[in-house]
Amino acid sequence: MKYVLLLSFIINHLLGQDRMLEHSLVYNAQNKIEQDLKYLLHLPREYDQSDQVFPLVLFLHGAGERGDDLENVKIHGIPKLINEGRSFPFISIAPQCPKDGYWDRPEYVSTLISLIKTVMEERRVDPERVYGTGLSMGGLGTLAIAIKDPELFSAIIPICGGADLENIQRLNKLPMWIFHGDRDDVIPLDNSISIYQSLRSVNKNVFLTVYAGVYHDSWTETYENDGIYDWLLKFSK
Repeated sequence: MKYVLLLSFIINHLLGQDRMLEHSLVYNAQNKIEQDLKYLLHLPREYDQSDQVFPLVLFLHGAGERGDDLENVKIHGIPKLINEGRSFPFISIAPQCPKDGYWDRPEYVSTLISLIKTVMEERRVDPERVYGTGLSMGGLGTLAIAIKDPELFSAIIPICGGADLENIQRLNKLPMWIFHGDRDDVIPLDNSISIYQSLRSVNKNVFLTVYAGVYHDSWTETYENDGIYDWLLKFSK
C-alpha cells in the first residue's frame, strides 16, 4: 500500500510542475541537406490537468548559445528561468541555432515558422495567442519572422536586436515592446531606435525601453520583469 501511495505522490508531484522537454525538427538548410533543429519545449503545470488551450511563446537565444547542446539554451531568458523553477502560464519553445547559423537568415526564418506551426498542430495551443521574443541574434530573428509572416504573432518583445527597415512597415499593427541598453557595444542602440521611430506614428502599441548605463546584456533585467509577460499575454488576434 505504501508503494502505491509513494507512486501516486510522485505522479502528482510531476504533474504539478512545469516540464521542459527536448525535441527536434527535421528541416532543409540552405544547402538542401536535411538537418535537425533541436529545441526545448516547456509545458505549464496545468497542461496535463485540463483540456484547455494555452498561449505559445517562441524564445530565440543569442549567438553565444549556438551549437548542439541544449543545455546552453538554458543560460539566458525564459529557459533559464524555467530551469531555475519559475512557472509560466504558457507553452514555450526554445530552439537552438546550429553553430554557423543565424536566426535572421531566410532559411532559418522559414524553419522557425514551420516549427511554430508544427507545435501548434501537436499541442493545445491557442491560435489567437502566439508570441515571439529573443535576445541579440534572437531579437533579430524575432523581427525577421514577424516581417516574413506579420499575421503569425499576436505581439513580440525583441531585445537588443534590429531589423530590415525596408519592410518594417509590415509590422504597423503588431504590438511590440523593444528593449536595448544605451551603452550596447555589440548591436547599436540606433537599431532599436530606428525601428521605433519608423513605427510609432502608425502603430499605437509599439514601445521602446532604453536602459541607462547598460551594455549588451539588456535581457536579464527584461526577462526577470513580470510585467513583460503580463503585457505580452494581454494581446490576442
